[in-house]
Amino acid sequence: MDTAWQRANDKGDQRPTARARQLRNNATEPERRLWQALRNRQVLGVRFNRQFPVGPYICDFVSRELRLVIEIDGATHAQSEDHDRRRTAFLESQGWRVVRFWNGDVMSNRDGVVLELVRVLKELGVAGDV
Repeated sequence: MDTAWQRANDKGDQRPTARARQLRNNATEPERRLWQALRNRQVLGVRFNRQFPVGPYICDFVSRELRLVIEIDGATHAQSEDHDRRRTAFLESQGWRVVRFWNGDVMSNRDGVVLELVRVLKELGVAGDV
């Protein structure tokens, strides 16, 4: 019998941290672009981690302090809406807030994506400079 993590992971023999490391080392271009804006506490002083395991899932970006998950969705996510709904429901049931952006938005309007994140962070009570 396989676990939910193994079903969510295309390399069932890897531990979540090993798989997360592999994903960090092979980030997509939209993930790399957004990471350049998020790293080093550049957005309102909030610390984000990349490819962070939460339960059976590995999330693109998280703020552990705020329990905020940022997911970057590509074209394949349009065909896996049910999976994304289950994933979001699980994360929310664990007390995480999930925010999703499309690859194209990150690539063509990264500043707009960051401004939306600033809005979400302020909604969560974060004060600070962008």
